[in-house]
Amino acid sequence: LSNFAAGVLLIAFRPCRVGDYVEAGGSAGTVESISLFSTMLMTPDNKRIMIPNSKVMSNPITNYNAKPTRRVDLVIGIPYSADIARAKALIQEVLSQEDRILPEPAPLIAVRQLADSSVNLVVRPWVNASDYWGTHDTLLEKIKIALDEADMSVPFPQMDVHFHQDQA
Repeated sequence: LSNFAAGVLLIAFRPCRVGDYVEAGGSAGTVESISLFSTMLMTPDNKRIMIPNSKVMSNPITNYNAKPTRRVDLVIGIPYSADIARAKALIQEVLSQEDRILPEPAPLIAVRQLADSSVNLVVRPWVNASDYWGTHDTLLEKIKIALDEADMSVPFPQMDVHFHQDQA
């Protein structure tokens, strides 16, 4: 009965539709069908998951296709020795060459954190929802290449160990 009641709520309130990519009931995938008793998802690697509707409705539902646009959130680490203004200009140049980035709202590039091994910049352009992953992956690669070419290689965590010898 709980699956039936949840199915009625899913059909009535429509938090997701067939074709939407969602996280629901502890799984993520594209909605294939919503029936009175269960919801079918297809994962990106072609696994079909049947989720009882009571589990879908008793957990948060994240619908990645609810709106036509999405913000890409990237965190890019640069060395402490790097010129922040120059790094931001290089990243802005990469963004300006990517046709899938929407002009409004304008992309944000800002210092987010002074971390242990790097100055972390946040890069936040907006794209059409269907372009999200392609743009995300392309930007990561192109930003890495641009920073490498400018001798601002992305730092990695490291530790210096010093040994002192006692002269006794």
